Amino acid sequence: MISEPTYLAAKMVSSALEDHFAQQILPGEKTKRNPLAPDQFVIEGIIDSAFWASLRHEEGYVPKISLAFLPPTVGEDNLIFSDNQRLTPHNLVKLSPAVIRPGVHLGIWKDDDNLFIWGTTHRVPASCFVLEVIEAGLLIVKQKNIDIGAKFINIAMLRGNQIKLVDEKQWGLFNDRPDILTALLGFPVSPEQGENANILVEFALAMRRHGRGALMLIVPNHHDLWLKSIVQPISYQFDPPYSVIPDTLESDDSTLTNGYQGRLRRSIDSIAGFTAVDGATVVTRNHRLLAFGAKVARMDGRKPVKQILYSEPTTGGKRELRSIGDLGGTRHLAAAQFAYDQHDALAMVASQDGYFTVFAWSDELEIVHAHRIDMLLM
Repeated sequence: MISEPTYLAAKMVSSALEDHFAQQILPGEKTKRNPLAPDQFVIEGIIDSAFWASLRHEEGYVPKISLAFLPPTVGEDNLIFSDNQRLTPHNLVKLSPAVIRPGVHLGIWKDDDNLFIWGTTHRVPASCFVLEVIEAGLLIVKQKNIDIGAKFINIAMLRGNQIKLVDEKQWGLFNDRPDILTALLGFPVSPEQGENANILVEFALAMRRHGRGALMLIVPNHHDLWLKSIVQPISYQFDPPYSVIPDTLESDDSTLTNGYQGRLRRSIDSIAGFTAVDGATVVTRNHRLLAFGAKVARMDGRKPVKQILYSEPTTGGKRELRSIGDLGGTRHLAAAQFAYDQHDALAMVASQDGYFTVFAWSDELEIVHAHRIDMLLM
């Protein structure tokens, strides 16, 4: 029998998650209900076990685990145990070193009223319930994004007694979403938008990883108006600009390490290193690195930004006016001023404490809009 959860947040969120995954049907499927949708008791059992596992240490390490609810017959590259293991905090902690690498999940399924671990899987369907243990007491419910890259779509965050549910329907009504937010919420995008958004997502993830704080400015491809918002001279500028996108691959350049994805990953990781330097890293919309360590200044004739529109794409969240001083320090002020002065640019700020905000000018509302998206990047 699935035990009654002792982690209260599991009970509080299970009904909403059951409804969400019940509606996840892949294109071409004829069934009216998602065959992989867990009921609320299954959801409660998985979250409860993962939460208590996250509070235990194995040889001094906090377990980081990804769990996927699907049978052994679904998925790809499955490794199946000869004997199923009960889903318990103890077994999750013991198995956590085996699934610490990105893209590897412990497979969870049910037998009558019992939940068990059947092995590991590397690829899951978009309709599959995935739960990731990020750190002690922090869990993220996810599903695969069928449109872009490897970044999963985040559905809910549970941090102790704090619960946040992503509300993609409400935020889908607004027209001033930057491409990175559109992609992270799982809305359909064109192939070109998908590639561009995926690279921005990878930049954002890399900026958060080094934990030193960062400011990246995304500027138009074909004019230099952005320079009017930068203190001159710029200490670190590239001539010619460095292309993040790898050149056309040669016929012998098809290995995992030297192929397109491998080279793109190295480029993004290299630029992430530049973002750790004090000042702003400047990249064009077609992903050419122009400079780093740049100092943002208010453009001549422009007023200082005092208020911005703030939003976080969660259930119950509202777009509200805030003082820029309430949002953060000098990086946030510089990003807001740059977005105000350069309407066709984007500014992304990673805080040292893990918060991540995208600043963009809203033509619809004629104000700088600060989109808080760190919950979607976990």
